[in-house]
Amino acid sequence: MEQIQRKTRRLELVLGPEDGGVKVDTLLRRRLHLSGTVIRRIKWLPDGILVDGARVNTAFRPREGQTLSVRLSDPERRSGILPAPGPLDIVYEDGDLLILNKAPGVPVHPGPGHFNDTIGNFLLNYYDSEGIEGDFHPVHRLDRGTSGLMAVAKHPHAQEVLKGQLHTPAFRRVYLAVCDGGPQPPSGVVDAPLGPREGSLVEQMVRPDGKDARTRYETLSRSGGRSLVRLELDTGRTHQIRVHMASLGCPLTGDFLYGYEDRSLISRPALHSAQLSLRQPVTGQELSFTLPLPEDMARLLTHQKGEKEP
Repeated sequence: MEQIQRKTRRLELVLGPEDGGVKVDTLLRRRLHLSGTVIRRIKWLPDGILVDGARVNTAFRPREGQTLSVRLSDPERRSGILPAPGPLDIVYEDGDLLILNKAPGVPVHPGPGHFNDTIGNFLLNYYDSEGIEGDFHPVHRLDRGTSGLMAVAKHPHAQEVLKGQLHTPAFRRVYLAVCDGGPQPPSGVVDAPLGPREGSLVEQMVRPDGKDARTRYETLSRSGGRSLVRLELDTGRTHQIRVHMASLGCPLTGDFLYGYEDRSLISRPALHSAQLSLRQPVTGQELSFTLPLPEDMARLLTHQKGEKEP
């Protein structure tokens, strides 16, 4: 069988007049925007930091015209996640990140009862099939039942940069939810702190001593006793949308934890990550993605013709 050539992600900088004689450590931080954490990781690797193809340390001072090259890809996997075949819907991919369309019912991380059927397993299997050097570096997470867009970094530098964008205007996430009933008023902001419910290992609740949590919402339509609601998060707490909507008296349709489960209607909480925009972690280019409402959620709104909210 033909061996697939391994794809290693590196950054290169041809040194200009202002760079000559400057320490490598300074160039990595100021010109390539690498953090101290990333520099400490790569400087011990045989091909971690090269000048004109030769290994150097961070105190080395290269000359103008030389090429500084650094490895970003993982030389080994430390996550302990085992590659396993499975469906992976890739919306976008470059050398630093992937945007996935996560299917409902698929966990993001391996855990009890899910050791080989998660996004992490499927992604590492994809890397192996394509010869890509990399480990699992998720930027944010979606609940198992939630569908839609999620970002995954291909290396620690990209993960660090993208996580730094979370909850800033650079990283914007818009969700669509189908709720039982509808929020009143039809649009607004839920500003209610969240924390764990006593006696439960997974359930969250609104509580005054919880962590700050804010959700902006807008009702898009009403149909068949349900509402289609657009939501944006100012914070990223566990189950934030599900708890906040339930606190308004309109839990997500199918939410077994905070509402009412009816698997004849939908087999999961009706929540979809519909829009995602971010800055490419190396180039800074703005990237935006949109996915339509999935069929199982759209069916919930077809019992009668939707009415636009006033």
